[in-house]
Amino acid sequence: MFLPTVAASPKLLLRRCLGVLQRVLCLFLQVYRWTRGGSEARVEGSPEERLRQGATTPTSVNYHFTRKCNYKCGFCFHTAKTSFVLPLEEAKRGLKLLKDSGMEKINFSGGEPFLHEKGDFLGKMVQYCKRDLQLPSVSIVSNGSMIKESWFHKYGDYLDILAVSCDSFDEATNQLIGRAQGRKSHIENLYKIRGWCQQYKVAFKLNSVVNTFNVDEDMTAHVTELNPVRWKVFQCLLIDGENAGEAALREAERFVISEERFQGFLDRHRNVSCLVPESNEKMRNSYLILDEYMRFLDCRRGRKDPSKSILDVGVKQAICFSGFDEKMFLMRGGKYVWSKADMKLEW
Repeated sequence: MFLPTVAASPKLLLRRCLGVLQRVLCLFLQVYRWTRGGSEARVEGSPEERLRQGATTPTSVNYHFTRKCNYKCGFCFHTAKTSFVLPLEEAKRGLKLLKDSGMEKINFSGGEPFLHEKGDFLGKMVQYCKRDLQLPSVSIVSNGSMIKESWFHKYGDYLDILAVSCDSFDEATNQLIGRAQGRKSHIENLYKIRGWCQQYKVAFKLNSVVNTFNVDEDMTAHVTELNPVRWKVFQCLLIDGENAGEAALREAERFVISEERFQGFLDRHRNVSCLVPESNEKMRNSYLILDEYMRFLDCRRGRKDPSKSILDVGVKQAICFSGFDEKMFLMRGGKYVWSKADMKLEW
């Protein structure tokens, strides 16, 4: 009887040693996560924990339904890595899922959203969101180069806000940045679109990316004349795989500016009442971004890590992988008077 007991003892000892080793490894991994990204993990929790606690409400969503663009902005952080665009009915199904989950505002972007089907695909989605889903706010971000007055005539009633990107009021600077197409004047076109917005009762918004080529420019006079409802001023942001890194289609490192230079630009324009500044810190995690497959993109690690598509797993599960920082969204003024019916604008 003694021999089996002796034979069993090494096995028992081995199991105990393995158990201790497993606990040590778990402790090591926990410490490693804390030191490498622990504050993020402790504050936001894992996707599974966020799902148990209740998913974030997708109040405001940015749908980049196409990556194709006719401009070549050197700092672009959503580049033409694919030409895929969802069929319209599938896109509508996803938009309905978002509305049913609490979406109040949808922003269509790209790429250049007016490029696909000459803007008609975009117009049909805008019409669907406002007329059928009755969303409080429907907006678009565009470079403005493909917009025709006929689009406003057909779809303008369904659009709350049109944001046009303009990084400089000097044509040569726009050429350097890549925000241009041939010899067309980006600035003249911008003013033309501003007039159409006034005529067709669409709130006009201006977006600018501050970078090495425009950081010393004073845009006060032009912005004041254009009188947008908001002037979003972004600090040039690097995203691995998009505008930085080996797999990127852009090399944006030469466009990057320091926090100090960005603040200098803001100080120069401090008297522009519609200015809404967004530093890299504010911008990186405070947007709910859907890509062309309707996957939420997590930008916390300096790249775009996609969730599964909301068309496959639903909004509640997919949004837990978005890395969305709702507090920062509110701090940067992400929720504002965004329905043109409530803006009390003088048309």
